[in-house]
Amino acid sequence: MDAQDRTDPGRPPAPGAGSGRIPPSVPVVGPASAAPLPPGVPPRKPVRHVAESPAAAPAPRDPAKDTVPRGISAIDEAAAPVPPAKRPEMIIVTGMSGAGRSRAANALEDLDWYVVDNLPPQLLPALAGMMTTVGAGVHRLAAVVDVRSREFFASFMKYLGQLRDTGVDVRLIFLDASDAVLIRRFESSRRPHPLQGTGSILDGIEHERTLLAGLKGTADEVINTTDYSVHDLARRIRELVAHESDLGLRVTVMSFGFKYGLPMDADHVLDVRFIPNPYWVSELRHLTGRDAPVADYVFQQDGAAAFVDGYVNLLIPALPRYVDELKPSVTIAVGCTGGKHRSVATAERIGASLRAAGFKVAVQHRDLGRE
Repeated sequence: MDAQDRTDPGRPPAPGAGSGRIPPSVPVVGPASAAPLPPGVPPRKPVRHVAESPAAAPAPRDPAKDTVPRGISAIDEAAAPVPPAKRPEMIIVTGMSGAGRSRAANALEDLDWYVVDNLPPQLLPALAGMMTTVGAGVHRLAAVVDVRSREFFASFMKYLGQLRDTGVDVRLIFLDASDAVLIRRFESSRRPHPLQGTGSILDGIEHERTLLAGLKGTADEVINTTDYSVHDLARRIRELVAHESDLGLRVTVMSFGFKYGLPMDADHVLDVRFIPNPYWVSELRHLTGRDAPVADYVFQQDGAAAFVDGYVNLLIPALPRYVDELKPSVTIAVGCTGGKHRSVATAERIGASLRAAGFKVAVQHRDLGRE
């Protein structure tokens, strides 16, 4: 067998080669002999095999300490540090019966606080232990504690001290009002005072003032509701406890089709059926108002863009006033015939404009896909 056959398995066998030749697929170890090559065939470069140095071999890895692939930065080193979670917050609402505790609790609930009414003081530390700052757990809790818990209320100061030692951010809000106003409120509701017993409403009020005298002095905030309406008290609670994100207005812009009926929760209804319908354009019929060709067609119609943009300019100064009137959300409904083309494009344009003006906006398309 000649050297050419050994070094180039793909070359056809030399004439006259014997049947005992080694198959081309089997590698041959050892240097090839310097056999002459056929005319026109360049000589092949020898293949050099270099043994790897022991120092180049990868070091053994400890799975318990090294779980990051080599050559990639550790994730913990590359990630930004996570700021520590804020402490859980708890508000205790107490004070005179008839001073507005229930209205204050409702205002806190509207601000997404978890509210527990008529809680025995003994349960305050346990309730605080259930709070968390992780995920969607309860991290802002309000408890209404008052003399309705009767003999349990006598130990309120003791358990309030235990609660402050748990690390929870605790604030005590005390509600008060004049005797005359409290009497009038009980008479209008036709309910007895919880401490009245066999006596008069005034007897119950005086007894309650005696029990709460020391507690009022330890309150973080005392609110006198004598001259407050129910809305005034809700505003005051929001001023005391609401974060900036709580006070912001939530705007929902919803497209709909008139043939499916008006949205029941709409605060504003905008009719855009005066705009020519893209449904009658064969190239646009299968598209929706989310597609650029449809939106371009809609707002290229005479007066369409000016009408929608003018409507947004009317909304911008009016929307913040809803928060002042204790209405934290507004729904703007935009309707066309089927809720697929014109109303969808208009709702998207209104939503984008209101976001640019600084509002928190969610755009929904109620009837998209119903046709």
